Amino acid sequence: MNPTPTDRDRRIDPRAMALSDALQLVGRLMIAPLYLLSGFAKLSAPDQMLAYIDAAALPFPAVALGVAILVELIGGALLVVGYKVRAVAAIMALFTLATAIIFHNQLADQTQFLFFFKNIAIIGGLLQLVALGGGRWSIDNI
Repeated sequence: MNPTPTDRDRRIDPRAMALSDALQLVGRLMIAPLYLLSGFAKLSAPDQMLAYIDAAALPFPAVALGVAILVELIGGALLVVGYKVRAVAAIMALFTLATAIIFHNQLADQTQFLFFFKNIAIIGGLLQLVALGGGRWSIDNI
């Protein structure tokens, strides 16, 4: 029989639990600025971003830009405070995968190759948040 989470928690060293809680917070706080800064950059130079989106031949570039800004700013902020972390991280992982496929698909170009796999690494961090949640130091745990 599998132990309940409460039983499992009783067997874990409190120092290890405190470290895990701190690392979950630090992890969220280290991923979030990437999205927040990117969202603010899109807000500050929408014409450049629209041209970039248009060059990728996406339909409705203005809608795509709006979605990107919303995902990055709202998602980044929610990661910081730890609200609905699993759902937010899942949405952001899908968004990041889409951007990798759409904007960084020229893998013969070394820069695009690196950007593509940088996105894949970020998705890995987001999937850890999906799996583990926001941790004890998040709004989800209040």
